Amino acid sequence: MIVYEYPFNERIRTLLRLEDLYDKFKFFVQQEHPMQHHVALATIFDMLEVAGRADLKSDLLQELERQRQSLLGYRSNPNVAAEMLDAILAELDTVSGALVAAQGKTGQNIRDNEWLMSIRGRTIIPGGACEFDLPSYFAWQKRSAQQRYADISAWFAPLAPLFDALALVLRLLRDSGGPVKMIASAGSYQQMLQGKVYQMLRLTLDQAQGAIPEISANKYMLWVRFTSQGGDLKPKPLEDDVPFELTLCNF
Repeated sequence: MIVYEYPFNERIRTLLRLEDLYDKFKFFVQQEHPMQHHVALATIFDMLEVAGRADLKSDLLQELERQRQSLLGYRSNPNVAAEMLDAILAELDTVSGALVAAQGKTGQNIRDNEWLMSIRGRTIIPGGACEFDLPSYFAWQKRSAQQRYADISAWFAPLAPLFDALALVLRLLRDSGGPVKMIASAGSYQQMLQGKVYQMLRLTLDQAQGAIPEISANKYMLWVRFTSQGGDLKPKPLEDDVPFELTLCNF
């Protein structure tokens, strides 16, 4: 099965983009080749670019507190597993506390590092991080994999609380909806949302079908058009019926 997600607003779009960058960072920083660590470092720069467009720290703290207050209301419900509820509340407190303790603007430690900023400025230029442009960076890349990993981990560490909070918010959002089985007749599906506000859509389908959803949605209407890829990989309209699962998520 393969899952496609579609954000209904700019805030969730930013969170999903940062989550994607974080997944890429975690993969490449665990590798050992200098080129892979270069990608990990460049990904941190991309994170700063995306995170710098909004006051994410404040938004995440507000959302975590809202979720905490909402969950506290379930304490008196006998149908709710108390241990699971307490575990989630404890996780909310831990993540919120770490985010509050993170001092300064997101990524300020990197912005204050002139050497890193010089690398960031050169990576914007195609091929700009060559050895003759940045000999000190070239020398750093010749250090052992363990040394490079330690350096990159230290540079990323002040960002970690933000990404822990981001991961928790997205997890709670994804868990907020239940999947419903649907069929797109002749490769097309429409649903009226009647003004109800959702944060994110999740669409799950069997990868073996070869169907690719093109999603458009607002608070009034959801539209999904399925396509397929031929030998040239250019999307082409799919005229077959496509079964899928639809989950509409909202806090």
